[in-house]
Amino acid sequence: MTIEKLNRQRVLHLLDAFARGDIEAALSCCTDDVDFLTHAPIDVLPHMGPRHGKAELRDLWQTVWSRYSEVRYKAPHIVAEGEAVATYMQAYFRKRSNDRIVQFDMAVFYTFRGGLVAEIREIIDSYDLVQQVLEREIGPLITGVQVD
Repeated sequence: MTIEKLNRQRVLHLLDAFARGDIEAALSCCTDDVDFLTHAPIDVLPHMGPRHGKAELRDLWQTVWSRYSEVRYKAPHIVAEGEAVATYMQAYFRKRSNDRIVQFDMAVFYTFRGGLVAEIREIIDSYDLVQQVLEREIGPLITGVQVD
């Protein structure tokens, strides 16, 4: 098996573990000093700030699971090259508070070291995500337009 195929499988293993709520299994796929960064507005989603190390990533993932009862994903595009894997995913999170589904697209980039994920970078359509999380249009807030 090529390193690319192996790393692709490793990413899918991490994603599957996270989606079933097995945070420890997902963390076992990562280096002790794993570095996580997502491009999301941390003033609205403060738990999504930069994380360094397994303890901080565990805290982030536990916060996510405290707010959502179900996580599903589709990864229609996965590209691996050497120690890097890029994914385009569609994520579905069911809110614990009211069972609504938050659905968003994201690109996630993984870098491996010694067979483990050492770096995770996420790019999310945060405008759409924030509207779904807050369950309201945010355009009027940004533009200052009154909504009836």
